[in-house]
Amino acid sequence: MAKRDYLQNLMRDLESHTEVRRFGSGWLSGFFGLLFAVAGLFMVVALRFPDWFATPELEIIKNWGGFRGLVHAILLVSYGLSLLSLLLRPRKALGLTALMIGLAAILVGGSNVQPQETRDWGIFFGLDFFVVNLLVTGFMFAPLERAFPHRRTQRLFRTEWREDLFYYLVSTMFVQVLGFLALAPSTIINENTSNWEAFRAGVASLPWIVQFLIVIVASDMAQYWFHRTFHRYPFLWGFHAVHHSAKSMDWLAGSRMHFVEIILLRSITSLPLFTLGFAPSVMQAYIGFVYVWSSLLHANVGGNFNRLGHWIATPRFHHWHHGLEREAFDVNFAIHFPWIDKMFGTFHLPKDRWPENYGIPEDVPRSYWGQFLYPWTRTGKKTDETPAE
Repeated sequence: MAKRDYLQNLMRDLESHTEVRRFGSGWLSGFFGLLFAVAGLFMVVALRFPDWFATPELEIIKNWGGFRGLVHAILLVSYGLSLLSLLLRPRKALGLTALMIGLAAILVGGSNVQPQETRDWGIFFGLDFFVVNLLVTGFMFAPLERAFPHRRTQRLFRTEWREDLFYYLVSTMFVQVLGFLALAPSTIINENTSNWEAFRAGVASLPWIVQFLIVIVASDMAQYWFHRTFHRYPFLWGFHAVHHSAKSMDWLAGSRMHFVEIILLRSITSLPLFTLGFAPSVMQAYIGFVYVWSSLLHANVGGNFNRLGHWIATPRFHHWHHGLEREAFDVNFAIHFPWIDKMFGTFHLPKDRWPENYGIPEDVPRSYWGQFLYPWTRTGKKTDETPAE
């Protein structure tokens, strides 16, 4: 009971209204202290158990001479901020939690931790990948949403943020498993199409920027039809409904996606990237680009961009795809080029208007496992819940 009360107090503190989070209240120091403490702990764990929790692609960062010094600085800053929050804030949950997590990172080994020999199962869970992604995208979009918000009253820790953060954690920690399953179709095609080598060599010889533009168009066209198919067939919609169940839009909402849909979506959109001979640097650049672009489309960022929105996807264009109004159903499937929707009659972008509410008129469970099972338990029951603020 005491543990539950403590967690409830922590959640209430994080979700405090703006007037309680003003500068000097200790909320900002508590929040950033907690953020840096968690980041430091996860990085220390990844350093101690690299076979289990470290992403090989990030090895270049961890081999950088200043990396451990950076981890040490993160833990020191977390310690200082947590103490400041404890001094300033009547509610102690934020500062105390940050302090305890920071101390846990030190007990695990701190910035001087040495790798521990463990049995390598060939599978890893990317704790370090989660930290890097969360910090980069968070520091990129949270200030942007605060500076140019569409909904000014929407809080950082808005309704259902916990569910979306958990989706973010799952999709990044299971990056190896997801990548293996998603690339399996491309791998099979490549192994059985040796007669395509001349064509692939021709594609690889194209100028880099030309390859990149072709990749964007080809991937968006594949994604468009995949996306539209998941709206068309009831069983597939059960998977995609999880993504549409978000009642608030921000950069984190895009991570709410069923595990099965992630695998299928990445399988389809990666086919042109990995089977037609594009340069590895082109594929890597596009993967990074689409990751940031997807976060932007879901972000709580204003701006009507009436003319631009007819040719390049904007947040308002994609927000209409998530709208709860009847006019928002089954429109705007593209993620890069709205002219693809124009080609196939699914474009919708009324001038200077945004959807009033987000979500779907179905009773989708709020828990992760409830949503995971939703495609098989779905009844289509309408919901009477009021829209989130």
